[in-house]
Amino acid sequence: MSIDPLLARARGLWEELASVSVSFAPTGGVSVVVSPQSRMCPSGWVGVVVLGNSAIVTVPSEDMTETVRDALAKLPVGALAGAHSVRGVLPVARVLGPAALAYVSDDRFRPVVACGLTAEQVPGEHPDLRRLENVAGADDSDEAGLAEITSPAFVIREGGEVVAAAGYRSWPSRTAHVSVLTAPERRGRGLAQATGSGAVAHALAGGLLPQWRARVPASRRVALALGFRELGAQLSVELA
Repeated sequence: MSIDPLLARARGLWEELASVSVSFAPTGGVSVVVSPQSRMCPSGWVGVVVLGNSAIVTVPSEDMTETVRDALAKLPVGALAGAHSVRGVLPVARVLGPAALAYVSDDRFRPVVACGLTAEQVPGEHPDLRRLENVAGADDSDEAGLAEITSPAFVIREGGEVVAAAGYRSWPSRTAHVSVLTAPERRGRGLAQATGSGAVAHALAGGLLPQWRARVPASRRVALALGFRELGAQLSVELA
């Protein structure tokens, strides 16, 4: 049975981030492996990524493997990235996520232009981006990750000030991890779609796979408006 090319590329990325040999089972299910150097989650945590009908899970040490495998076997694949469901089968101290994982191909991308506004391209380290982060606040800025982009930034200005910006960070497997941030008082006007559109177009022109990882519904809606498809989710768990 042929696999969706977009899903195959997304799975290839997370298989690489697992940092050990592991694959998403083509027939469904979950694969649990030991990977102390896993890049799917913070060091010492359990990393869970569900894509399509299968999942991969990394644990930091051999002594956790059986516990995690037996516990997660009680859950359907679709529930593996749910914080509430995982708390029901494992002793959880802290969680990060879940975050939806969405991807777009060149033929499905829907560019967006903000009415009456033009997105300007500036260097990714431009000081105006730091000013936008200060306006947005630490929580939103950390969530967006704009400080980590390796691409140019695509910005919209009003009154000379950057009020929205987007870019991407180069990830393994020729992936572009998209970051978008809008000033709080300017949200709801389509600015995130316009700046995000510029970043995604730049990534696709370079042959990269755009990835949109989001927890909040508003960010997920922006991705869907640009043609992204949610293929799965990510959850990181620290066991008690």
